[in-house]
Amino acid sequence: MAPLVYRRYGGSLQVDIPDFNTLTEAVRIPATQWMALACPMEGIACDPRFLALMDADGNRRIRVEELRGAVDWTAARLKDRKGADAGSDVLELAALSDAADNLRGAAELVLRTLQAPDATRLSLEQLRTSDKALRDAGKNGDGLVAPVSLPERLRPLAQSIIAAFPQVTNRAGLAGVDVGLVKRFREERAALLTHLSGKDAVFTWGTASLEQAKRVHDVAPLLDGYFMQCRLVAAQPEAAANLRLRADRVEGALGDLGALGKAAGELPIAPPDASGVLVWARLFRGAGYEKLEAFHQEVATPLLGDGVKLTDTAWRELSSKSEAILGWQAKRDASPLHTVADTLGAVSDEDLDALEAASGEDLSLKPTLDVIAELERLVLYQRWLLLFANNFISMPSLYLPKRRALMERGTLILGGRKYTLSVLVTDRAAHSALTGQGTTCILYVKVMPRDGADGYEVAVPVTAGRSTELVVGKRGVFYDVDGKESDAIVTQIIRQPVSLWESMTMPFMRIGAFITSKVEGLAASGEKEFDSSLEAGYKQTVTAPPPVAAPAAAAPAAAPAGGGLAGVLAAGGIAFAALGSSLAFILTQVKSLTLVDVITAATILAIVVMAPAGLLGWLKLRRRNLALLLEGSGWALNDRLMLTRGVATLITRRPKLPKGARVDRADLVRGALRHTQDDDESEGMSMGARLGLTLAILFILGWQVRVPVTEWLCTYHWLSEDACRVLLPKLVPSALPGAPAPSGAAPAAVPAPAPAK
Repeated sequence: MAPLVYRRYGGSLQVDIPDFNTLTEAVRIPATQWMALACPMEGIACDPRFLALMDADGNRRIRVEELRGAVDWTAARLKDRKGADAGSDVLELAALSDAADNLRGAAELVLRTLQAPDATRLSLEQLRTSDKALRDAGKNGDGLVAPVSLPERLRPLAQSIIAAFPQVTNRAGLAGVDVGLVKRFREERAALLTHLSGKDAVFTWGTASLEQAKRVHDVAPLLDGYFMQCRLVAAQPEAAANLRLRADRVEGALGDLGALGKAAGELPIAPPDASGVLVWARLFRGAGYEKLEAFHQEVATPLLGDGVKLTDTAWRELSSKSEAILGWQAKRDASPLHTVADTLGAVSDEDLDALEAASGEDLSLKPTLDVIAELERLVLYQRWLLLFANNFISMPSLYLPKRRALMERGTLILGGRKYTLSVLVTDRAAHSALTGQGTTCILYVKVMPRDGADGYEVAVPVTAGRSTELVVGKRGVFYDVDGKESDAIVTQIIRQPVSLWESMTMPFMRIGAFITSKVEGLAASGEKEFDSSLEAGYKQTVTAPPPVAAPAAAAPAAAPAGGGLAGVLAAGGIAFAALGSSLAFILTQVKSLTLVDVITAATILAIVVMAPAGLLGWLKLRRRNLALLLEGSGWALNDRLMLTRGVATLITRRPKLPKGARVDRADLVRGALRHTQDDDESEGMSMGARLGLTLAILFILGWQVRVPVTEWLCTYHWLSEDACRVLLPKLVPSALPGAPAPSGAAPAAVPAPAPAK
């Protein structure tokens, strides 16, 4: 066996596993040298049945020992491992080892069932098709034989047995009979036939016995109560008076049919007779009168032969026979075979023996059919095990552009870029909490399939371009690993620098955003205050009382305090003056600098701001780690998956134009605009109006800053002395060059010479 080779991928040292023989050695290296220790079953792009077979403990996670066990199991059953090297889903029977003789027998059974032309190889598709074929042929291995799999003469009997007992289905999902069910049928059949043989001894009233017994049972509460009252009167004659309604009870019920009917129902059906005889002619017309009269005419008289009276003894005899008939019928109906009771005598023991034999024959196939499940395991392991190990023990596919890693979900096209790496996210809050600790920009994207299937969410690393161009709600298109197209929308962004240039310019963008927000806030605040001032001035004007004529000798009123529109205009003038002063100060400072000084200052400012930001950004870019992306989805990783510059260009790409394409630099929109402007009537201001408005604005701004600008011009001799004395006669008479110094004052300092022009 050749020694293991370790290769470096993106700064990570990983064992190279080119074939299955190498895999049998690679699983023996310490777990600390594996890339992954465990992974979830969700989000792995391979056969779900393969993952279910790998998950030995059923916790929906694949661990180190489970992979080792799968490799050892497969290696013991394959003497020729070329199929495993190629990841083939076709099993060559000649590749099976001696330890897999049972698998060879199961494979031959499958091929015979399918009548395959090539009996030397078995594909996964044939194996899964054979499952249905075996089921349809009645070969289930569970001993449950469906009626359709039985001879024609046995099918009615099998259907009767299935209908009599709780239904049990076989592996094909069909109801069937087995040895246990046939045995129970024999027992119930014998018991019911014995019970049916005693029918004549119980049904002494002929064919109408059951109906007559039900009629007797129906009136039993009335007649049992009457004869009990007769015994009470015989024992205590004065009790007969207590069986009547009291006068006040009757008077209270008069006018109320409900109460009256209830009171009448409490009376005896007839006057109690101490001798225990009911004379039918003496029946009271109470609630049960019609029922009792019908019983008298249709049951008692035909059965007893006496249509005048009914004695206590005769009634007890009728009641006893009735209960016996009803009890016999209840026992018959309780049998699970009561619906086929009339045909049980025709069922032969030979037919039951044939059903048991068919069930036993099917049950004898169980070992072979159970091996078919193991045969599916072997074919799936041959197809996927090596590929899975190269995404678990090692992960070269994450770094090679021509391969797809099993944990990848697809490709996102968004904002003119192609993002080739994405992983499934089942809990965005937990995932983002982990990836937020890293330095990689992450997009969370909701994928919405167009066929109406359930949507899912993926995490996509952004490794090139500008993260500032990505916003929540931006839409794109997602292609899964099968090439299926779906709509996609960004739901969350973990924003981090994507490139060194972005990290260096990000402080300026933040400063610009801060200034913009403050200016917008001040503008909104000023607009609100202006509206409030206008509203207050309007209310003051409307609600003010009319002026009262002042006395002639009254002193002149004091000037009103500034407010309303005048105050707003005054405040605006002050603001313009402050702006002008600031502008004059800036012009003064810039005038004293040369072009080299300005460039040098701007360069120093850029370096001071961009150098620390660039250094921090460079450190962040060097520490980008894709392991957090997988760990957030449930992976347990040993090593970091560092995102190098080369790998970053593979994950986020902007494809070039097709080869041979030519770019036309002419902007076709400008020509369309010219044609549109020629055809449409202008709705804007005329050129003269625009010029007049511009001059007015410039005049207003110049008027507000006239004093500081004139001072600056005079100080640096841009204006003559006479012009300065005319423009500034009162403000700065002594500050101008050549002005006489006031008495008692020191001579004015000579102004600094004007800078070279």
